[in-house]
Amino acid sequence: MNGIGAMLENRTIWFDTDAGDLAEFIASIPDRTDAARHPLAHSIERNVPLYSGDRIRGLDSPGRASLMSEWTQALMTGPGIIVIKRAFADNAPVDQATALFERIIDDERRTVGGGGDHFAKPGANDRVWNALQKHCLADPEGYALYYGNICLALAAYCWLGPNYQFTSQINRVNPGGAAQTPHRDYHLGFMTRDDAARWPVHAHLLSPVLTLQGAVAHCDMPVESGPTMYLPYSQRYAAGYVAFSKPEFQEYFAANHVQLPLEKGDAVFFNPALMHGAGNNRSTHIHRMANLLQIGSAFGRSIEAIDRPKMCRALLAPIAALVAKGALSEVEADSAIAATAEGYAYPTNLDTDPPAPDSLAPQSLADIMRQALADGIGDQRFADMLDGWESRRRP
Repeated sequence: MNGIGAMLENRTIWFDTDAGDLAEFIASIPDRTDAARHPLAHSIERNVPLYSGDRIRGLDSPGRASLMSEWTQALMTGPGIIVIKRAFADNAPVDQATALFERIIDDERRTVGGGGDHFAKPGANDRVWNALQKHCLADPEGYALYYGNICLALAAYCWLGPNYQFTSQINRVNPGGAAQTPHRDYHLGFMTRDDAARWPVHAHLLSPVLTLQGAVAHCDMPVESGPTMYLPYSQRYAAGYVAFSKPEFQEYFAANHVQLPLEKGDAVFFNPALMHGAGNNRSTHIHRMANLLQIGSAFGRSIEAIDRPKMCRALLAPIAALVAKGALSEVEADSAIAATAEGYAYPTNLDTDPPAPDSLAPQSLADIMRQALADGIGDQRFADMLDGWESRRRP
């Protein structure tokens, strides 16, 4: 992986929006995975190390520590992905959760038309947003049996340390469902190229260690059903958040990605910077369902809880007046908004606060405040806008 020190020495503080050299990217991807670096894996398939859930459940404390060290290396500088076969000793909790999620999908299709997707056309699959909470409230006992799982816990701990937080979204790709666009993932992966280029280089290197991506297979997934496509080692390319959407990178992914068949109860974990995307479901009968796990670091939090909407309500009119009389420039007004309003759209309730048109994210509080200032919106209408924003975000 390109070192941050070398980049800063060369005064590479931001990536250009056109950053990314394909030859450099290809040179960063090894031809093969060295099995000697993954001694606890039971096999290496298509450069991806596979681990036995049965063996993991039998490890003592020192053995778990060794396993987590091996996984951390694999996720950071190795292939960027691990597979756990039989992550569940008993698939009964998986089957029970599948039945619940299918009922939720049917209910949401009738009531709200179904969920959208970040990287696939609407209707290509079925989504259940905030499946973690819905699962827990609908079936607490089944939820406890599902998440009381040492394999899931060790994967989260090795990458994020203690006090991590799970989130979960169900993705069901139906027969004939189209593939996702290959991408990197949350945080910077949920931005346009222009937006990602606004973040300094060190943020591009930090972002992947704040989240762990995972998935639990809720059915058998032969390759024809379109299990997730991966490009091992692609997480090592520092400019990848800006470069992954460039045509030449997409073409390389299409020609070189790997797909591994999974069995019900298997789990996959990968670095969010790894290029990946759900595959085409070419089957005629498999409704391929996965529980997508997005696990967040405890460090992604501010030190104080602040009522920012209340602050925005108090501040809009004074800022507008100061701009009108020339006491604040537009740049200065924008700086005041940035200090006050929540500039990041997440976390939110994606059922009711979906990504804005032509965006990968919903409107943030700062977006709404800037819009109100630019449009000359008065206090009452602005208050209504904030009420709507807060209402959409509630679980």
